[in-house]
This record gives sequence, structure tokens and C-alpha cells, in this order.
Amino acid sequence: MVQQPGRPAWDAYRAEFPIFRMSLYFNTCSLGALSTRVERSVGRFLTLWHEHGASAWYGPWWETIGRLRERCAQVLGADPDEIALFPSITAALIAAASAFAYRDRPRVVMSRLDFPTTTYQWLTKQEIGVAPVLLPGRDGLTVPLDDYAAAVDRRTELVVASHVYFTSGYIQDIAAIAEIAHRSGALCLIDAYQATGQLPTDVHASGVDFLVTGGLKWLLGGPGFACLYVRRDLHERLHPNNVGWFAHRDQFAFRTDAFEPAPDARRFEGGTPSVAAVYAAEAGLDIVLEIGPARLRARQLELVDDLVARLRADGFASRVPADLSGHAGIVTVPVDDPAGVVTGLRRRGIIVDSRPGVVRFSPYFYNSLDDNRAVCAALREALAAGAPAS
Repeated sequence: MVQQPGRPAWDAYRAEFPIFRMSLYFNTCSLGALSTRVERSVGRFLTLWHEHGASAWYGPWWETIGRLRERCAQVLGADPDEIALFPSITAALIAAASAFAYRDRPRVVMSRLDFPTTTYQWLTKQEIGVAPVLLPGRDGLTVPLDDYAAAVDRRTELVVASHVYFTSGYIQDIAAIAEIAHRSGALCLIDAYQATGQLPTDVHASGVDFLVTGGLKWLLGGPGFACLYVRRDLHERLHPNNVGWFAHRDQFAFRTDAFEPAPDARRFEGGTPSVAAVYAAEAGLDIVLEIGPARLRARQLELVDDLVARLRADGFASRVPADLSGHAGIVTVPVDDPAGVVTGLRRRGIIVDSRPGVVRFSPYFYNSLDDNRAVCAALREALAAGAPAS
């Protein structure tokens, strides 16, 4: 694709996403739109299955898994040996959580603004001695760093935080979270599911110990793929016990008498991956890396700034900070009947989502300023038809 340096051809990229022929899509924070590139990649997987059967494992499928590991590392600022692959964020969290005994350090500090899967992982471990600490946040939008600092002490094993809060779109300073954890001898785990792709990420520069992310949303790869970053100097130190055969040092030796963990982040992995999801994820990541996270972020800020200005001009109280550099591509608008507004917009050809008390808009690079104009007009119409704003 030919484009001017620094100015991606947004219309050409948009043409890769057929959903825009039928609807205006503003719901990437729930599920990235399907591109023709991803569709073709999954088609290649199916063709190889037809042609090779199980022998596809010994060539193209295995090579694609390796390339996906490399692309994950690239988008996160990591090295491939620091990446473990999973079918879901839940599976990645289960493996990470199983690496700790929680005896001398039983506390796990989290927040009520984190996604439920994240908090459930440690709320369900109280019977083995885990002492979860749930920070409430002060405004329902974000959690001040001072609150984390006050909660973390020498009995804290992990500090778990979101890079972007899924209900509000506020960005958390993950480097500061890592520093707070390390100051007390704890480790930190970052849920970046709502961040990777739309925000430039450098796990080495930020100093985080673990980070989970996946293809479902801003990485455009759909469901069935997630990854776990594990800082290299933790590999030999940690011994997760909720693992599968992909975690073995020599998995194709098929040993059943003893488990020898892989020397790198693979020691956290589980069973056979969904290869169709691997092909989809690789193609989605190709788009993200081709454009580049820095340019994606600039485009995101342009779209969000315009959308927020239009919403405010129409009298809607969008929940964003004054400085949008602290905000990601999730714009929430309080309404009395979020589900009704979502339905009303769907009837007008606009796909959005809702969370308790709010309608949630999430533009991405394939959206446009004209889309913003159409969304605001449709929102006015939907509310006038019977779903009043709060």
C-alpha cells in the first residue's frame, strides 16, 4: 500500500473492513472490525488443513505460531522469549497467578475499575490465603496513584492494574505502577487488553513484570488469542503450576514421568493453541504494525478530540479528562437507558455498546470525522425518540 510518509491512507485502510459498507462501526473496544486481510489469513489456515492435515503442524502452522510470538513482542517492546501464547486473557491470568505461593506476601492489590476477569482471578483464591485488596477509585473513572502507593506494603505479592480502564477509557501510568510495586518488593501485572494497538507500549521502558493483552479488540485479530509478557529475569525464578504440554522444555519428547519447564516465558503456556485464531491474530497485528502504534495514537487523538467536541456542542456530558493525552479511544456518555440507546443507534445503522449507566463509543483509525458527525446526529435522534440523557 503506497502512502505518504507519516500520513497513512486512512480511506484505503477503511476499505479493508467490509462492515463499513453496511454500518458505521464504533465498537472496537468490544471487538475489532474484521478486515479482508484477516479473513484471507484464516482462509489460508483452512487451505493448509485441507492440503496437509496434521502434517501442517510440522511446517506452516508451527512457523506461524513463531511469527505471532515475534509480532507480539514487537508491538509490546519485548523480546520473543518473553512472550507466552494463550487462547484467552483468563488462561494467561490463571497461569501467571499460579506462579506464586502467597504465603509471606498474601496481598494482591487491584481496583474495582479493573475488568471482572482480572479481579475474579484473585478473589477466588482467598481459601488458599490470598488477601485481595480492591481499591474503589474516587470518581468511577480512574484510580489515583497515591491510592496504589498507600495500599502496597511488604506483604503485597502483586499489584494488578489496567493500562486503560474498560468503562471510562482513562489511561493509567503503568511505569508509575511498576515503581510503586517494586518499592515494596512486589511485582506488577498490567491488563493491557484495552490498550495494546491504540497506545504505544514499551514493557522494557515501563519496567512492568507481567502484561496481558490479546487480539479481540485493538489488535484486530478477533477472539481466541491472548499473550502474556513475562520479564526475562523472572523466568527461572517463577514456577507456574497451572500449565500444559506447551510449557515443557522439550514438548515433543512427550515425557510423562517428569515436568521440565521451558527456560523462557513458554513455561507459562498451556495446551494446543487455536491455530485459526493464530492466523487471524497474525494478520491483525500486521495491520497494527504496518501503520505503527505512534500513528495510530495520533489518529485516535484526532478522532476522540473531534467526537468529544461534537458531543459537548450537543449538550452531552462525555466523561473524559480536560487533557485528552490521558485518555484512550473510549468515550462514554451517561444516559438513562443505555441498552435502549444502543438499540436505537443500531436501527440507524450505527454499532456501539453500553456499560452500566453509559453508552460507549470507541472510534479507531478506520473511522472518520464524518462518522463522528453521523454518530452525534443519530444519538440526538435516538434520545428524542425516547431514551433521555442523564
